[in-house]
Amino acid sequence: MTLIGWAQIGLYMLVLLLLVKPLGAFMARVYGGERTWLDPVLGPVERLLYRLAGVCADEEMNWKTYAIAMLLFNALGLFLLYGLQRLQGFLPFNPMGLGAVTPDSSFNTAVSFASNTNWQSYGGEVTMSYLTQMAGLTVQNFLSAATGMATLAAFCRGLARHTPPISPSSKGGVGNFWVDLIRTTLYILLPLAIIGALILVSQGVVQTFSPYQTVPLLQPTTDANGNSVIEQVLAVGPAASQIIIKQLGTNGGGFFNVNSAHPF
Repeated sequence: MTLIGWAQIGLYMLVLLLLVKPLGAFMARVYGGERTWLDPVLGPVERLLYRLAGVCADEEMNWKTYAIAMLLFNALGLFLLYGLQRLQGFLPFNPMGLGAVTPDSSFNTAVSFASNTNWQSYGGEVTMSYLTQMAGLTVQNFLSAATGMATLAAFCRGLARHTPPISPSSKGGVGNFWVDLIRTTLYILLPLAIIGALILVSQGVVQTFSPYQTVPLLQPTTDANGNSVIEQVLAVGPAASQIIIKQLGTNGGGFFNVNSAHPF
């Protein structure tokens, strides 16, 4: 490994250690339902989401109810993502006119993104529309990460609490999945993603709804058939917002695939 490689690992570990106390304490307050400095801004949004979803924030679940809610929610996300890919040819935010993703690729992508494995078997810029990237893959990057974090919080509560659960509303439960999911997304992942996306954009990572750009080559070349090539198509799109949550949520998959052949 090079010196730069070791330096990057060292810098990562240093930043991680520096964030343990402040970020860890903040996350403990979030999962404990305590007031944070983000409450004046996000508190009304949180309460609105509870009302829209019909969630009673004070009602706790036992571990079985918590697990069922988590599994049903992610199953719904899986089917919605599958449908979005299959219908993307008829939906907006598709400036390149990409057609439906094949059934096998749609199912593979939906399963892997809903389960946070995010195994990518497609070329993003030649397969997925902007809408699919944003409303499908990016949303699942948030929700799959939030699901894992919420489940871990419930597991920790189960270890820390000594009173066995008597009923779903008992304080002897392991929390409320919907509350944990919403608070994880609103108070932890979303603020970090916004800050990170702005940093990426400031460093030149693309974030746009414009169609792909055709630009002239500085030095013309020839293709495999001997034809002269004097221009190329640069894939663009709302990439920064997906890349940052991919990194925060330890997700696989990417907005672009540099190895894919471009059909345009």
